[in-house]
Amino acid sequence: MKIHEFQAKEVLKKYNVPVQDGIAIKDLSEVDNAISQLQQRGINQFVVKSQIHAGGRGKGKLYNPNNRDELLLEGGVKFTTSPEKAKEYTQKIFGNILVTHQTGPEGKKVKTLFIAEGLDFKKELYLGILLDRSVSKNVIMGSTEGGVEVEKVAAETPEKIIKVWIEPSVGLQQYQARKLAFSLGFEGDSFKNFIKFIFALYKAYEETDASLLEINPLIITNDNRVVALDAKMNFDDNALYRQKEIEDFRDLNEEDPLEIEASKYNLNYIKLDGNVGCMVNGAGLAMATMDIIKLAGGEPANFLDVGGGANKTTVANGFKIILSDPNVKAILINIFGGIVRCDRVAQGVIDAAKEMHINVPIVVRLEGTNAKEAADLLNESRLNFEVAKSLKEAAEKVTAVLK
Repeated sequence: MKIHEFQAKEVLKKYNVPVQDGIAIKDLSEVDNAISQLQQRGINQFVVKSQIHAGGRGKGKLYNPNNRDELLLEGGVKFTTSPEKAKEYTQKIFGNILVTHQTGPEGKKVKTLFIAEGLDFKKELYLGILLDRSVSKNVIMGSTEGGVEVEKVAAETPEKIIKVWIEPSVGLQQYQARKLAFSLGFEGDSFKNFIKFIFALYKAYEETDASLLEINPLIITNDNRVVALDAKMNFDDNALYRQKEIEDFRDLNEEDPLEIEASKYNLNYIKLDGNVGCMVNGAGLAMATMDIIKLAGGEPANFLDVGGGANKTTVANGFKIILSDPNVKAILINIFGGIVRCDRVAQGVIDAAKEMHINVPIVVRLEGTNAKEAADLLNESRLNFEVAKSLKEAAEKVTAVLK
């Protein structure tokens, strides 16, 4: 689960991580009060930040939602020393479509703004914590190249990324924190402040069941404070049952409506850009199915894992989600009958197809327990099914029916 920058800073504050001060607004009527509150705190420089679940906001472009050819503003993050200019920026950003390199051309509507304090600083850095699955350890990554996409740094100058792996049984150690500090060029008061910062940050990462915590940029202010100027946090969905406060931060406006609907039925669904709807049991098999569709010349419209116990209900719900995507022109069902019997799945497919009056071609490949009986049921159903024996044949048939 992803959360917004202002929410991540709320989380970090609880762990005494120094963050940029600011106030989030969800309506333009709140702007005057937010700026007034910041001024009362002694803040006279302002940064207006769009809040969407995507990176590259500062270099993004804002468009009129009613006329996508009308460019309203360059950049979704704006700095000013003028309260009036800050209000003007909020008017130009709020409610409009922000397009960045991560949103794709469709962009995202800005429904929340974070009006933050503008800080003077002498250095920008990058800091990130995530799980390195190759070694089953958390890794802290730092770079002197802050304020730019870390992917670009990794591709062009990988030697500028410092990595420290944390032993899960002992946690972050003092010598590791000092190694990071020396490698990133901290010295004097900023060195001491960074040591406190990284321990507080790592504690926040571990105790909130985060899967990613990224500070970009991390800044050294002119008075040697170490402050998170930005903050990005993702969380392990499987741990949300014990993170109720964080679960409340979920912003459904930032998620695909079909993915939200699928989660209600405990279906693992991710929308893609193709036209072949996929219904598969098992994540690995789903990935292989999408790959072979592409190899056959098609484009998968989704990732959909209906789980190991596929039945009439899960199949019907899967159909409902897939067919809600207007781009879907054909469906490929690929089920391995290990836990579940293929003939029961086949009967579920037939019943669901009859009830839903599906009008796109369906290719079905069932393999495993009672696969022959399943094929007979499908062939005798008199419905619009193409039955395939192998995955390769299924992919070829589904791309053929599209043509």
